[in-house]
Amino acid sequence: MKIGIDWGGTKIEGIVLDPQTKNEILRKRVDSPKENYKEIINTVRDLINDISKNYASFTVGIGMPGSLHPKTGLVQVSNTKALEGQNVKKDLEELLGFDLRIANDADCLAVSESIDGSGMNYDSVFAVILGTGVGAGYTFKNQLVGGPNRLTGEWGQNPIPGPMDEYEKSVKRHCGRVGAIEVFLSGPGLENYYSFVTNENKSSKDIVELFRNGDKTSSQIMDKYFERTARSLSSIVNILDPDVIVCGGGMSEIEELYEEVPKRIIPYIASNFFNTPIVKSKHGSSSGVRGAALLWD
Repeated sequence: MKIGIDWGGTKIEGIVLDPQTKNEILRKRVDSPKENYKEIINTVRDLINDISKNYASFTVGIGMPGSLHPKTGLVQVSNTKALEGQNVKKDLEELLGFDLRIANDADCLAVSESIDGSGMNYDSVFAVILGTGVGAGYTFKNQLVGGPNRLTGEWGQNPIPGPMDEYEKSVKRHCGRVGAIEVFLSGPGLENYYSFVTNENKSSKDIVELFRNGDKTSSQIMDKYFERTARSLSSIVNILDPDVIVCGGGMSEIEELYEEVPKRIIPYIASNFFNTPIVKSKHGSSSGVRGAALLWD
């Protein structure tokens, strides 16, 4: 059996897939402790033991925020502070007594969608998470491209392609980087920009709903969001020119993205035409945990 774990900041989800059909057999979700590292890894251990107890043979893959440093194995660039600098692979393997495979959660999205999702008919797949954070993974012929620094796809930390306006120059990511893509395209990023413009607080869902109902201010804010998304993806198209861009995460549910971004991207790419499909993930919120289970394929 193939077991996958989606290790998030607020919840940890486990899934069991049939190795031949890739059909889901079992799924379980538990709350994640927020600050205590030992409590967090013990929760992951207990979940794995629970969902694997009826199977004599299985593999376990884990998708988590951040990546593992190529030399030390310690967690880096994670938005879960308790994991930063910890050797989660070694610690979990000692607790469980068997080998694990661990990848960034966006990498797991890319694996899942390239194997049997929206990217399955393409060679090169750039899979984007637009959610509480922004990240991405890249696969070629269903194989995850990792890179020597284990940073392939850490697109959300790059500065948004310029020229930046005054707002974009002023906003910092939690690591201190100014103008990072993540602070504009994430759900909190949209909410913060709405607050900056209006001095009011609204959820990203409410902002989108106001936009769809013709609210002028929300329409201007969403216009900026679509333009920033196009600018951000242009650098990926210019460098990788992937066969398809697959979008996951909560913000990928904004259907207008798939119409607006292709229209707006051409001024920012090295071409006067744009042929790359930008599509929503097939497996939605299940893509990450499915991709974790398929890390052993």
